[in-house]
Amino acid sequence: MNKLTKAEEEIMQIIWEIAPCTVSDIRNYMVEEMGLEKPPHSTVSTMVRILDDKKDFLKHTAYGRTFVYEPKVTKDEYSRQSVRTLVQDYFGGSMNRLVSFLVQEEDLSLRELNDLMGKLEEE
Repeated sequence: MNKLTKAEEEIMQIIWEIAPCTVSDIRNYMVEEMGLEKPPHSTVSTMVRILDDKKDFLKHTAYGRTFVYEPKVTKDEYSRQSVRTLVQDYFGGSMNRLVSFLVQEEDLSLRELNDLMGKLEEE
């Protein structure tokens, strides 16, 4: 699976939220839901085409000159791959080292750690 740039990932987050959608839907979401200035249509369109044609994250249906986009890769699939890559690149492939890091950095409370352990034991 291809890695996304920060901008591509931001667009994918929107698409995962509102799909099926058009480029105009994405631009409107950025304004109405995220409070951003409306980006140029050409900028969003170019990024969506890259996600569709080159990175294979999207599929589209054409209605005349309008394309409606849907994700080919689910948010869960991308999340799993991103976490695997993070663990491999920064923690030598060890989930234990990741959890230890989170506890040491106080990003994971004792309660969250116990919840995580409970879920792992269930599986």
